Amino acid sequence: RYSNNRKQNKMKKLVYSKAITTLCLGIILGTSMNGIAQTAPPVTEKLIPYGDFNSWMVRIIDESFVIGGNTKILYEVAPVDTIRGAVPYNSSPVSPWRTSNVMAKVSGVTKCSISVFPEKRGDGQCVRLETLMENCKVLGLVNITVLVPGTIYLGEMLEPIKDTKNPQSKLNAGIPFTETPKAVVLDYKMYIPETDHRIKATGFSKIVNVPGRDSAEIYVILQKRWEDANGNVFAKRVGTVVERISETNPDWVNNHRLEILYGDATGQPGYKPFMQLIPKEQSLYCINSKGKSVPIEEVGWGDADDQPTHLVFRISSSYGEAYIGSVGNKFWVDNVRLAY
Repeated sequence: RYSNNRKQNKMKKLVYSKAITTLCLGIILGTSMNGIAQTAPPVTEKLIPYGDFNSWMVRIIDESFVIGGNTKILYEVAPVDTIRGAVPYNSSPVSPWRTSNVMAKVSGVTKCSISVFPEKRGDGQCVRLETLMENCKVLGLVNITVLVPGTIYLGEMLEPIKDTKNPQSKLNAGIPFTETPKAVVLDYKMYIPETDHRIKATGFSKIVNVPGRDSAEIYVILQKRWEDANGNVFAKRVGTVVERISETNPDWVNNHRLEILYGDATGQPGYKPFMQLIPKEQSLYCINSKGKSVPIEEVGWGDADDQPTHLVFRISSSYGEAYIGSVGNKFWVDNVRLAY
């Protein structure tokens, strides 16, 4: 009997010991996991300067008398200011943003195109991008009809615009940038007409229908650029995210997140054919070290750990080539930021 009691007490101690060990292990692991959760770096977001669209510059320009002499107001995403007169605007000293609002001088005629507008949202403002047609007709001198998607982008426009040829050459695309954000985050809403065709109107050729539904587009690429001795500029694609929105959404979609794919995007989840390297004939342009506008030739995909030199960021009410889209598209955007 005494022997049996000793055995029972020994087994009880063993059970208690295991229970205490298990409890302690659970507490230790729990504390350890809590410690990891508390020390994990938080997700940080940086607003792109003026990306809350609460600050606008106003340009007041009188168009030429031969087309009516109307006074036009062009809006730019920049510190609050007012500029009067047909003066070319250079955004780089004051803001990283430029818009498709532009002053053109064709055959001596001053004409303005306006497709980007500030709009009230709550206690602040957002930006509204519209796809529309612009006309400029002077009997015997000029007769232009151009489809203009509303667009905001990081970079510069080389004003005044003198023709509609090679539209990319009119831009200095992208800004110097060496960071590697994980994602782009923004708020948006969309209106698109119920039509399955687009219009191509380049200014001097016949207006034609283009099959396929239009979409708003958010286009972001990170490039590693370099220049050779002759001033030619080349780039490898370091990061990519492109999204197209083709359905009406009348309510704000807040904190919409687009994950950036680093390195060769072609085999990664989320890759779409329109995220491809830019074909040579559609190259973006930049100003090289010699002050000349030259194409940026994308020669391949960079490595996942490459450091970029430039950020190209474009948001438009229509996608694809210039002068193509569906008239009536409206794309509202707010609070554009980068997540790290």
